[in-house]
Amino acid sequence: MTGKKVLIIDDESSIREMIAVALEMAGYEYMEAENSQQAHEIIVDHRPDLILCDWMMPGGSGIELTRRLKKDSTTAEIPVILLTAKSEEDNKIQGLEVGADDYITKPFSPRELVARLKAVLRRATPQGVDEPIEIDGLVLDPISQRVTIGSTPLDMGPTEYRLLKFLMTHQERAYSRAQLLDQVWGGNVYVEERTVDVHIRRLRKAIGTDHDSLIQTVRGTGYRFSAKRTA
Repeated sequence: MTGKKVLIIDDESSIREMIAVALEMAGYEYMEAENSQQAHEIIVDHRPDLILCDWMMPGGSGIELTRRLKKDSTTAEIPVILLTAKSEEDNKIQGLEVGADDYITKPFSPRELVARLKAVLRRATPQGVDEPIEIDGLVLDPISQRVTIGSTPLDMGPTEYRLLKFLMTHQERAYSRAQLLDQVWGGNVYVEERTVDVHIRRLRKAIGTDHDSLIQTVRGTGYRFSAKRTA
């Protein structure tokens, strides 16, 4: 498995099924939505790595959804590939102008789809983001989704893992509880900000007393991940 999650948005179940089979064979995880409203809820809650979006759908077009996603700072960086029967150059330009990362005209082959998807992910993925991250002997491997210290694997829940991954990939910056909720839980999840404190305590316990000081409390703000020890 690649560890990458792809959201398929199309009102035709046969199209979604064809794409799902191609993605599964290529090692990708996938989610499905049949309209823009359902898709947006999934995007906010689960933050896919890439979106395959049909141009024409009832209840809101792929163009409108793409425009909405690209205007929102929490979803703007998620790459979008538009799927459409429209082949005119003006339509392609319209799709790219609202922020779509690529454009595939129906009908397309599963091999073409996967090749284009891989190319977009390569462009969208910052260099090294899939490489293990090591700080003071604490190692997070995004591919296997394991956290270790030395050769010892650490036991932590999925929320603690996502929280640690976000903090380790955004070092030296203080984040408020609200910002962490948006980035780790998703903006459509309604939980108390103090929930962050609970999971920070669990995360510190999971990584142990030798490393828990990497997660620093910033008074009046929230939390920061830093290898620089505070006095």
